[in-house]
Amino acid sequence: MEKMRAKKSLGQNFLEEGSLIERIIEVSGVGEADTVLEIGPGMGALTFPLLEKVKKVVAVEADERFIELFNQKKHTNLSLYQGNILDIGIERILEAEVKGEEYHVIANIPYYITAPIVRLLLSLSHQPKQIILMVQDEVAERLSAKPGGLSLLGIMAQYYAETEKLFFVPKEAFSPVPKVDSAIIRLIPYKAFDKEVDRRLFRVVKVAFQAKRKTLANNLKGAFGLTREDVESLLARRGLSLDIRAQAMSLEDWEWLSAEILALEKKEKSK
Repeated sequence: MEKMRAKKSLGQNFLEEGSLIERIIEVSGVGEADTVLEIGPGMGALTFPLLEKVKKVVAVEADERFIELFNQKKHTNLSLYQGNILDIGIERILEAEVKGEEYHVIANIPYYITAPIVRLLLSLSHQPKQIILMVQDEVAERLSAKPGGLSLLGIMAQYYAETEKLFFVPKEAFSPVPKVDSAIIRLIPYKAFDKEVDRRLFRVVKVAFQAKRKTLANNLKGAFGLTREDVESLLARRGLSLDIRAQAMSLEDWEWLSAEILALEKKEKSK
C-alpha cells in the first residue's frame, strides 16, 4: 500500500514495527477458526497479518482513504465498514457478520476516544471472548490498577472484565511518532452489561470521584440526600475507614455502597 499522511483529527498513528505486530497476534492466540473485529485498521499493518491467520476480519474504519485501498485488495475474508465505531451501529454489524458465534477484538484504537470505545465494547449484548487493545501506557495502567490506585475508568472496565496489561510499546514503533508511549492491554468480559445496575452503580462512582483528593465522605455528603453522618454510618457498617478515598475502594465495596444508597433513597421516598 502507498504511504499516506496521518490525520490528527482522527487520532491516527500508524503501527509499523513488524515484530510487535507478530507479538500482538501471538498473545491473542487467534487461529484459523476465529473471527476478529478490528477498529481503525488504517493501512492494514495489523489487518493483513490477521487475514493470513484467521477465518475472518470484520473491520470498521472512519477514513475513506483506507476503505478505497482495502477494496483494491479484494480479500475474501475481510468485511469492511466505513464509519465511526461509536455511532456506526456495531451491534447490527456483529449480528450480521458473527451471527452469535465467538469473536475477538484486536485493535490499535484512536487514543482520544479510548474510554468510550472500551465502554461500548463491554456493553455489547454479544460480548467478545477477549478484547486486545493498543492504548496509551498511562491508560493501560489505569485500566489494570488495583484498589488504592483505581480510577473511574478502571472501575468501569474491571466491573465487566478481567483486565491485564500485557506489554509496553515504545512511541518509536509508530509513524508519526506520538508524544506518549503505549501498551497492549487485554480485557476478558465476565459480566453481561445491565443498563439499570450500571446506571445505579456509576452515578455513585462518578460523584465519589469528583474530587480525588477529598475523602469519600466529603464527596458524597449532600449527594443522593445523604448527610455526612449517613455516609460515615455506611462506611462503618462496611468496615471501611472514615477517611477512605474513592480510589481505595474495591469493586465489591462499590456494589455494596450503591445498593445501600439506593435502599436509603427508596426508604426516604416511602415516608
